[in-house]
Amino acid sequence: MQPLVYLFLGVPGSGRREILTDLVADGLAADDTPAVLLPDEEPENPADAGLPRTARWRWDEGTIAAECPRDVSHLFILTAGRRNPVDQLEAFKTWFAAHRLELTRVICVVHGQVAARQPTLVTWYDVCVHFSDVVLLHRREGLENKWVSGLLRHLEEQRLPCILELVKAGRVRNPALILEPQARRVSQAFDPEPEWVFTNAEGEEVDPEEEPVDDDEELTATPAEDPFFERRSGGRRVREIPDVAAILDADATGQPGAGPSAGS
Repeated sequence: MQPLVYLFLGVPGSGRREILTDLVADGLAADDTPAVLLPDEEPENPADAGLPRTARWRWDEGTIAAECPRDVSHLFILTAGRRNPVDQLEAFKTWFAAHRLELTRVICVVHGQVAARQPTLVTWYDVCVHFSDVVLLHRREGLENKWVSGLLRHLEEQRLPCILELVKAGRVRNPALILEPQARRVSQAFDPEPEWVFTNAEGEEVDPEEEPVDDDEELTATPAEDPFFERRSGGRRVREIPDVAAILDADATGQPGAGPSAGS
C-alpha cells in the first residue's frame, strides 16, 4: 500500500517543522509509520529532533534526488524554502510518478511577520495557495490585528476551496482535519485523472461539449497544464513569480522585496 503524501510549502523559519511535529503527534494513529524528507540545503533545526524517521532530498539540476522511504503510512516532504516553489512542485510531480506515489495534500505555512514586512511575499504566497489544500497562518506575534484581518480577507475574497486556519502556539485546532486525504486545491496539476485539452488541425483549442465538431474532424487530446507550469518557447515561465530568496535577503537587511523569478 502506498503512503499518503504531504508537501509543505513555506519559507525558512515559518514553523513548518513545529506544525508537522504537532500533526504527527496528534493527527496519526498509534500504528501509523510516518517518515519525513527534508531539503538538504537547509541546515539542521532543533525541531528536527521531534520528527520521525527523517532523511534528506536534494535538488539536482531541476530534478529531485531522494530515496523513497519504504514501509511507511505517511510521507511528509518539506520543500526548500528559498527556492522557487513552482519548479519544485513540477519536479516532485515527476518524482511522484517515478515512485508511483499520489500527492495527498499540499500544506502552505505562512510566515506572518515576514509577509507583513515584505508585501511582495504575499504575492509569492498567492502562488503557493493556488497549489495548496491547507493554508496555515503562523508567526503572528507582534502583528497588528488589522494586518492579519487584511490578509485573511485577501485570501477569503478569492473564494478558494482550501482550508484556511490560524496557528496558535505551533498547534492547529484539528490535526486530523488538516491531514484528511481530500483534495481542496485549485490546481489540478496533481490530479490522478487530469483534465484534457482538445485542439483541432489548426492548433486551436476546442471544447467538444460546447462546440459542434464534424465527424471527420480529428482532434488532438493533451493533458491540461497548470498555468504556473506553462513555459514560453525560450523556456521561461509564462507566469513568473517573485524571487523568494531575494525577498528573504532583503528582509534580513531591512530592504524592500524583489521582483519576479523566471524559474528554471
